[in-house]
Amino acid sequence: MNRVNPLHIGVLLCVVFIFVVFNLSKAKSELDEVKNSYRDTMKVATKLQALNEIYSDKQSVEKSLNRLLKQSSIKSAKIQKKIGTSSIVLVSKSINKTALTSLMAKVLNGSYNIVSLKIKRLSNKNASLEMEIKW
Repeated sequence: MNRVNPLHIGVLLCVVFIFVVFNLSKAKSELDEVKNSYRDTMKVATKLQALNEIYSDKQSVEKSLNRLLKQSSIKSAKIQKKIGTSSIVLVSKSINKTALTSLMAKVLNGSYNIVSLKIKRLSNKNASLEMEIKW
């Protein structure tokens, strides 16, 4: 009775084989999930990089705002700009309605990261404006 029954060894090998196949299939499904997650992360990273290139370039934002503020319809409003380390603040104590409409149309159609916008009506034709644009 000291000998090992070959049938027991065969059953043990079958159990080990089934266990290994089960673990392998589980590992494959986890790998597929990780690959899908990686693809999603890469898509989001690509989108964020594109948005970062558009919104965070200080020189292009400054250049386009300077070009915008030099237009004749907006130049009459005497808009003051304060350049900070991470943003530009545009302030006008009194801006007429046409200049405000023109400025808002250009800014809102452009690619600017507007953090705050305060427009207060002073009269039927004038308003005050304070706008902060970050890069």
